[in-house]
Formats: sequence, structure tokens, C-alpha cells
Amino acid sequence: MLLQHQTWQEVERYLGRSKGIILPIGSTEQHGPNGLIGTDAICAEIIAKGAGEAAEAMVGPTIGVGIAVHHMGFAGSMTVRPSTLIAIIHDYVLSLARHGFRRFFFVNGHGGNIATVQAAFSEIYAAFEGAIGIRRDDELRCRLANWWDGKAMHDLSKEIFGDDEGSHATASEVAVTQYALPDTIKTAVIAPPRAPTGRFHGPADYRRRFPDGRIGSNPSLATPEKGKRFYDTSIAEVAKTYTTFIGENE
Repeated sequence: MLLQHQTWQEVERYLGRSKGIILPIGSTEQHGPNGLIGTDAICAEIIAKGAGEAAEAMVGPTIGVGIAVHHMGFAGSMTVRPSTLIAIIHDYVLSLARHGFRRFFFVNGHGGNIATVQAAFSEIYAAFEGAIGIRRDDELRCRLANWWDGKAMHDLSKEIFGDDEGSHATASEVAVTQYALPDTIKTAVIAPPRAPTGRFHGPADYRRRFPDGRIGSNPSLATPEKGKRFYDTSIAEVAKTYTTFIGENE
């Protein structure tokens, strides 16, 4: 149930039965030789849509550019400042709160967003509930869920990819995009098969240490069939978490 595909009357009727909405958030950044630049936003969006269908929840528009400063040594990557992302999330949530939404469930596709999204939640609570200023007796809640989290997802990753999963341009996220968008599958010679791991500092240091963009992963193992398993498992986990979140203290 996509917000952008509804009329305002349909949204009003939905608010008569639920105050919850799912909001996908990702990033636009390099994902190695065979990963799409939009991987993080694509994964968040399709899993949010699937979870929304499973939970009969409204799904809002995707925030497609996130905190990706360290990827800016690779062509096509985009980033926003933390203050910009905080402002975007703040304004998205309070726009929807104006109409009666009170439970905001963000499905995240990019680890680099986590700290900033949590900071945005604090800004929202301060503004909405009067933590700074005049108190109001109304409540709003936000929750962040990474689509790859949960025991079932971790077990599946270990089963299918083991140590080749990695931490960036992962085999699982590339597989999910291949399942979602089979016409965009990229072929590339990936060497070494498993990328090195380690720490990095800014964009130049990242590019120097990980010249093809991957960290610890072997995404050449990705297939659409494997992607479907991750997609199905993630939807079940995310829908369950959303339903629990919506039902808290009812």
C-alpha cells in the first residue's frame, strides 16, 4: 500500500484504522564491480514494500541518498551531510504527523545511516513532544530496523555465503538487487574473489585500501535465486518487527 499511489481520501480512511507507516531509507553509493550504485535504496524499498503488503501497512516514499562520505572516491556516489539527513527525516515525519500518523518505522538499507537516523529521532521527539519548550500530551514513536538484521537473516547469510558475505558490497545485498531487478545484473571480473577487510578513514583512504570498493565480500557468488531467499526471509522478519512495534502499549 504505497502512499504515493493513494488519494488523500484513501489515506484518511487508512488513518481510521492505523497510525503506522513504513519509510524506506537507503543510500546512493558504489557497491563494487558488480553491485548497483542504488543497492542500499533498492533493497530498503523493495523489502519495505513487501513488509507493508504482509502487514497491511502504508509505505512512504524512499529516502534514497544517505550518509556516504567515505564512498565519495568512487564515481556516481552521492552523500548528504548528517545535518541534512536529520532535517529531511525530521520534516518527513512531522509532515505525516500533521495528518495523524504516530508510528514511524524506518526500514534501513545502509549501516552508515544508523547514527544519524537515531539523532534525527531525538530531534523529532524534542520538537513534537515539547522536550524543549512547551509540553504537549501527545506521543509519537520512531523505530529503525535494518533489513539484514535478525537471527533468521544471520543464519541464512552464514549458510549461503559464510565468510564471503563481507561487510560492504555484500553478497546478500547484491543478490537481493539481482532478484528484484534481473535486467540490471552486472558481470565483472572480481579479483581477488574475497576482498580484504580492515578500517579506513576518509574517501581517499577508503579508495586506497579497497580499490574496487568491496570490503571482505565476494559478490560474484550472488544469484537471483539466492536473493529471493534473503528477500522472503527479510520480509517475514521486518513485518513481524513492525507489527510488534505498532502493537506496543495499545
